[in-house]
Amino acid sequence: FHEDEHGEVLAEFLNNRTIESFLGLHYPATDIPVMARRTFIENRVRMIVDARAAGVDVVHRGALPQGLGLALCTLRNVRGCHREYMLNMGTQASLVLAITVSTGDVNPDDKSRVEPGRRLWGLVVCHHCSPCMVPFPTRSACEFLVQVFAVQLQKEMDLAAQLKAKHALKMQTLLCDMLMREPGPVALVTKSPNICDLVQCDGAALLYNGRIWRVGASPPTELQVLSMAEWLMTDHSDSTGFSTDSLLNAGYPHAEELGEAACGLLAVKFSEKDFLMWFRAHTAKSVRWGGEKHQPDDSDDPTRMHPRTSFKAFLEIVYMRSQPWEDVEMDAVHSLQLILRSAQQEHDEVKRRQLMLARVAELRLQNVDEINQVANETVRIIETATVPILGVNRTGQVNGKLTGIPVEEAMGRSLLQELVAEESKAEAQRLLLSSIQGHEEADVEIRLNVWRNGAPAGMLIMVVNSCANRDIHNQIVGVCLVGQDITTQRIVMDRYIRCEGDYRTIVHSPNPLIPPIFGMDEYGFCSEWNIGMTRLTGLGRAEVLGKLLLGEVFGLEMAMLMLRDEDAMTELEIVVNCAMEGHEDTSNHPFSFFCRDRHLEEVLLTVNKRTDVDGRVTGVFCFIHSMNREV
Repeated sequence: FHEDEHGEVLAEFLNNRTIESFLGLHYPATDIPVMARRTFIENRVRMIVDARAAGVDVVHRGALPQGLGLALCTLRNVRGCHREYMLNMGTQASLVLAITVSTGDVNPDDKSRVEPGRRLWGLVVCHHCSPCMVPFPTRSACEFLVQVFAVQLQKEMDLAAQLKAKHALKMQTLLCDMLMREPGPVALVTKSPNICDLVQCDGAALLYNGRIWRVGASPPTELQVLSMAEWLMTDHSDSTGFSTDSLLNAGYPHAEELGEAACGLLAVKFSEKDFLMWFRAHTAKSVRWGGEKHQPDDSDDPTRMHPRTSFKAFLEIVYMRSQPWEDVEMDAVHSLQLILRSAQQEHDEVKRRQLMLARVAELRLQNVDEINQVANETVRIIETATVPILGVNRTGQVNGKLTGIPVEEAMGRSLLQELVAEESKAEAQRLLLSSIQGHEEADVEIRLNVWRNGAPAGMLIMVVNSCANRDIHNQIVGVCLVGQDITTQRIVMDRYIRCEGDYRTIVHSPNPLIPPIFGMDEYGFCSEWNIGMTRLTGLGRAEVLGKLLLGEVFGLEMAMLMLRDEDAMTELEIVVNCAMEGHEDTSNHPFSFFCRDRHLEEVLLTVNKRTDVDGRVTGVFCFIHSMNREV
């Protein structure tokens, strides 16, 4: 199914060559209503033995308040509309297997029976021209095969997304380095690589300080770029980003004047009137529809499947629409927007400092009143700064503002004796002596005692840059420290390190109360093997880590820990795959294997999925409960 949920036949196999081929045909989304798609996510197998068979009513006493729902029933009858649909195709029996993939997001408020975080990617549809009953073992084998295919499909999709994200990250790094070396965004369009290399596009443009730079194969004219920027500031002023694959459908009034050269637009605003824009040209799509295509105003009736009376293909050309922008491309552009905003703010701050220093240099030759005005202006800038700033004279006493401490409490205090924490005094003294001698330093970590109402109230961790303060005779009279507060980041990092240490202490504890534990990552390799597993199997942690858990560690013939037969291997694969898919029935499964000493170990196996902070499945944890001895 495509993004607009219409279907396309990708592959086909015909036992009967007289049957009409459907390969390459497209079918409207209304052919399979929304409720039918949701049912396929709940019940992934749907079998129809005989579409012409008469249904049998289910009689109940009416005690069910919501009525009797047969959505998950294998033997439910075929609806009249679906029966008509199959008869139009010339088929009488069918077996449909759903292919579902992860969407990457889970809605905790969704109380439906539909498995959260998954979507219907496609269907495997088997048709038969006469009544056909598929036995349950065959259906189960087909369902397992489709699940394995879905897992492989998910890996291929994730790999493709990772490759695109890797390319975008590489381009972001190069562009960010370019911004660090050459302040201002102009380098993004005048140097190589440029913004056209970040995402796939036919042209790009930069609107900065009223000027326009254009790059790429076919970017719009400067007047057209300016017109689009005015439209974004007028109609989309509340948003800092905009994306569409059809400017015509998005309501841009001059879309037809652009023609097919710029149908898709991806734009971000990094200041009040400055934009980065990417353009995509028209992409003609040849769509072979099965039967008559649905009208644009057709509504998707959730209770009825529309019968198709004809499967003849016709050609439809879609105009004024480009290839859609992918999520990874929009994420890359958004990251560049944030980097550009930060670089622009730093550039403006440096420019303001340069202007201030230039003004101070001009006022050195003027009278004392003018110098006092400059001093007052400098004090005002320091007082309104959002970063920690600290001034220290040659005797080590504070004579300037420190963020977080009132000026009246900081002035006159000894930096080393009263404000600097004990563990940072040596480093702070070295920094002050070096700065007073004219050697300025950067990124030095010091810890300061925070004062509240005349008493210590915690600690402030800063990374500071030092510079020497000079008088009008260019003599060093003190030191200025400009810092960055990293207290929160350090606390979070310390907590993370402690949690990681607690986890390793528990899992790898030799205490016999800790059960044997092993793990597998999302690619099938062994990622965990604790002391309990070593005692149980005789295999050390270094011997199994990095090896395929199913095949090299547990398996047949040449495996380290051999299983009884192929059925045992298949059962283990099913349990692990079910845990990866999020099924709850993965506890206390009977499991047996031969240890290194060829002793048969019969245990109970519990498998739980392992997720990261974003809820993405990164592997499984397996816990073993022995039935032969107390562990």
